[in-house]
Amino acid sequence: MSFEVVGKLYKKFNTENKTEKFRAREFVIEIADGNYPQLIKFQLVQDRCDILDAYQEGDEIKVFFDLRGREWNEKFFTNLNAWRIEKTSSETAAPQAPPAAAPAEAPFPDASEEPSQQVIEDDDLPF
Repeated sequence: MSFEVVGKLYKKFNTENKTEKFRAREFVIEIADGNYPQLIKFQLVQDRCDILDAYQEGDEIKVFFDLRGREWNEKFFTNLNAWRIEKTSSETAAPQAPPAAAPAEAPFPDASEEPSQQVIEDDDLPF
């Protein structure tokens, strides 16, 4: 299952060789979440470690990632494995206001009106 998130590149770390055949690189993005920004750490592995070189701290990026989890010594770990990064435009589109409600063709009858004055429309419901 794939996810994506947009945020500002907050910190990028150097690539680490974990074993002879495995390397990983971590980076952190800052996501605006109300009054409290969130700092989220991601991991790149193997040949994908190099895709972070094209970006600078402070760049607005979109990260595509997968969730990975494992158990080790009865402890559980979760990784956010990034597999693609795109630069987003620094100019975000202004949120559009919802369309104005169309005026009602006939207002609801006033409850104080006599029933004989209320307009009752026929409908095709069988009950």
